[in-house]
Amino acid sequence: MSSYQEFMAEREKIDFLIEQGYQIKAVAENLSGAFVEFELLTPDSAGYKEPVERLHILTADARKYFSSIILSNQ
Repeated sequence: MSSYQEFMAEREKIDFLIEQGYQIKAVAENLSGAFVEFELLTPDSAGYKEPVERLHILTADARKYFSSIILSNQ
């Protein structure tokens, strides 16, 4: 998979969680990428959803993308 396709796949995962009502709670970066923790802000009326999701972000572009989301929320 090309690096652009990897970035787009990671971006889609981030966007999906944001659309579902999650917000970035914590970021832990290391040499293998970044672990981004999302927390569910709104309760799900249709059933139980896990209140915390965690993504392992590998590409630099996706790391820039979630950083811009964090900055825009402040």
